[in-house]
Amino acid sequence: MSAEATNPGNPGAAGRKRGRRRLELRGLRRIGRAALLGPAPRDGLPHALEHVAKVHRGHHPDADLDTLAKAYLLAESSHRGQLRKSGEPYITHPLAVTLILAELGAETTTLTASLLHDTVEDTEVTLDQVRDLFGAEVCYLVDGVTKLEKVDYGAAAEPETFRKMLVATGNDVRVMSIKLADRLHNMRTLGVMRPEKQARIAKVTRDVLIPLAERLGVQALKAELEDLVFAILHPEEYATTRSLVMEYAARPDPLAAIAQRVRTVLDEAGIDAEVLVRPRHFVSVHRVRLARRELTGADLGRLLVLVTEDADCYAVLGELHTCFTPVISEFKDFIAAPKFNLYQSLHTAVAGPSGEIAETLIRTHQMHRVAEAGVIALGNPYAPTDGADAPEGERADPTRPGWLSRLLEWQRTTPDPDTFWTSLRDDLAQDREITVFCADAASDGTGGPSGAAGGTIGLPAGASCVDAAYERHGEAAHCCIGARVNGRLATLATVLHDGDSLQLLMAPDSAAGPSPEWLDHARTPAARLAIARWLAGSPEPGARPASPGEAPAETPLTGRPTADHHRSGAGSVTPGSVLAVADLPGAAVRLAGCCTPVPPDAVTGFAVRGGTVTVHRALCPVVARMAATGRQPVGVRWRGAGQGGHGCRVTLLAEAFSRPHLLADLTEAIASQGAAVVSAAVEPPHEQRVRHTYTLHLPNASGLPSLMRAMRQVPGVFDVLRAGRARQAAAMRP
Repeated sequence: MSAEATNPGNPGAAGRKRGRRRLELRGLRRIGRAALLGPAPRDGLPHALEHVAKVHRGHHPDADLDTLAKAYLLAESSHRGQLRKSGEPYITHPLAVTLILAELGAETTTLTASLLHDTVEDTEVTLDQVRDLFGAEVCYLVDGVTKLEKVDYGAAAEPETFRKMLVATGNDVRVMSIKLADRLHNMRTLGVMRPEKQARIAKVTRDVLIPLAERLGVQALKAELEDLVFAILHPEEYATTRSLVMEYAARPDPLAAIAQRVRTVLDEAGIDAEVLVRPRHFVSVHRVRLARRELTGADLGRLLVLVTEDADCYAVLGELHTCFTPVISEFKDFIAAPKFNLYQSLHTAVAGPSGEIAETLIRTHQMHRVAEAGVIALGNPYAPTDGADAPEGERADPTRPGWLSRLLEWQRTTPDPDTFWTSLRDDLAQDREITVFCADAASDGTGGPSGAAGGTIGLPAGASCVDAAYERHGEAAHCCIGARVNGRLATLATVLHDGDSLQLLMAPDSAAGPSPEWLDHARTPAARLAIARWLAGSPEPGARPASPGEAPAETPLTGRPTADHHRSGAGSVTPGSVLAVADLPGAAVRLAGCCTPVPPDAVTGFAVRGGTVTVHRALCPVVARMAATGRQPVGVRWRGAGQGGHGCRVTLLAEAFSRPHLLADLTEAIASQGAAVVSAAVEPPHEQRVRHTYTLHLPNASGLPSLMRAMRQVPGVFDVLRAGRARQAAAMRP
């Protein structure tokens, strides 16, 4: 954009990029010559705009070209006298960007904005003028792709510009379409830049814009951007790949013979289909070579079969699998289950007569348009429809995918530009998305509903239950204590897969927060940022919060609710809970979940932020760690002279030999003692042994010994431990 603009007194290098530079889209040179001649109209249309108009009319026969002509005249007059670093008139750049979008089928509003996309940034034209001349929609698109001034934002200008564009894309995906086309043309002409600047721009393109092109489904732009970045950042590998492609180009193409046989088979079956050989781009060839070590001629391309109706896709698949030998492991149905970027197609692979494997894509013509152009092929997603009454100020965007909604959500809570920039790159590095089905109501840990509705959650591949919890509940996920995945109890560290059923176990009254270990299992920036924020303000830095799947770190007791309770995530105080008294006037008291003390345990306390005192068992390992750091203990005692006549919560760990129905038998033993299961977690078996961790509510603390005896009597159970001892035992276990 503006980095390419120079004044006539300093035109810069006039030579064009050789070798790596690809040819411009059809007609670009003619556009450049026409731009030099000025905007002299012919039949009301400027010469330079004729090719763009012809391509645009090919996709939109009824398009109104008057607006395009008006936008071109404004852009040409505004940029007049400006040159690109290559020495070309600057107007050739917005014209080239517009032609790229026209080739992909963009509608008139997008093309109008693309012609004007640099006017506000590089000329005296203002947004108000654009709005007055072309309307609010074009003005929004132009503003969305306009860079922020470096003089105002300094080093934060680039990340903040991308933040601005992403927020604008959340309301109108056409903003990013223009940005992608703009970057493609700049990458095509990057040879006039210094090598270090080429590398910097290529890295940002690789880390941010190529993933965005993939997520928006604009494969045509993504493929060319990948090749251009590949040539700049990996010139040796690019040269090797290019040589291989050129070498095989001189040989007979085995895919051509297979394609002809496929045409014959489909014609005999009465299926109207177009069969094409689709070459792979250089990066795709490079990836295949790395995966297969050696290339064959068939690896340099794929067969593409285009039909009219969805049903024809499956008819083609049936014929191919009947008349050829299919490679079953290569079959994927992205029609029944489209990718998160709108992509639909059937993928299969068949063996040719000489044993060559031909990867084959089967799709309709409309699917192909969407596969190539993504959201651009959908036209204007905000065009009014009959009977559609969208609330004022809102747009019902059918093209906004789940990943974009998540990105927009976490960026709101990330004011720091460096953190935003790093998190954005991490988020975009996740190149595949899964869908997880939620239970009708999330559990509150006691078996009752928490009020959360059912539905689906979109997550990046590799996401865990931790990510799902923060995606579903936001900051309230601090109180998540476990999950059921496909009906089975699982720890929060469990990695989710596409189609999994998930029920999150929540404890709204928990004073706990996430453990540092949660960061090891969080994949989404939203989860990582929320966890990091909580840990930064953790009320008890010396204590170990609950790990994924463990009980909450602390359970509140009676006392006055304070501001610190709410800030640290503590729930409301429940009348009739166990009462403990601290020798610190006015202090609120709560039990530590690391050892879950109950009367008549010997206990000690430590004051934490906000004047709250946490109560630990005297033998809890946390007590020794707190003392080692110089923290002074606070005297605490059970109210009622240590009698166990009150209800309490306790965490027990059962060590057992793995066997069928163990969980059911342990749960029955717990219920027989009148205890209620708040949460439970089962670790995977290790050397035929298994651990069950239970957080239980006892109506009377005096019943704890009999409960532990009943659990030990369950066949296969060889020990039942309190939480503090359980952790010591876990540390010694191989």
